[in-house]
Amino acid sequence: TAVELVRVSGEGALNARAIAASLNCSTQPIFSNFATMEELQEATVNAAYEIYLQFLQNEAKSGKYPQYKSFGMAYIRFAKEEKNLFKLLFMRDRSKENPNSNTMSDEKETKILTNQLSISNEKAEYFHTEMWIWVHGVATMIATSYLDWDFEIISKMLTDMYNGLKRGTLNE
Repeated sequence: TAVELVRVSGEGALNARAIAASLNCSTQPIFSNFATMEELQEATVNAAYEIYLQFLQNEAKSGKYPQYKSFGMAYIRFAKEEKNLFKLLFMRDRSKENPNSNTMSDEKETKILTNQLSISNEKAEYFHTEMWIWVHGVATMIATSYLDWDFEIISKMLTDMYNGLKRGTLNE
């Protein structure tokens, strides 16, 4: 119910009263399951993250894009199709969080780049960081309705970015 509230109305809608109203009950059952609102919020973030992971998995399984590209396309698709969940996960203040909580490990992406491009792990990490900055920027502009691009143009631009970074990396 908490995820659905955020999905429809944004993170600001996440409170015990709204959840209780959606469940047609008092707040007592909510606080029987969660000691604090922080625990409920953390559980909501974790549940939203599972939905995001499903986007990653579905995009990879579709076979529409090469494996590395599917990560970026899934991230952008998630931003477009689940704007409020994207904002909850990737556009919130995380300065007080454990840096390793609910973050993607870049190991898989770095390994793909290392193998595809025959570059060092250090270069692959740098390449991925540059690529991810572009992907996150586009996803953020889509999640905030600044852009409304279709996936065909996003895919083309993502390929262009990859090829440009590849040329630069291999010519170093």
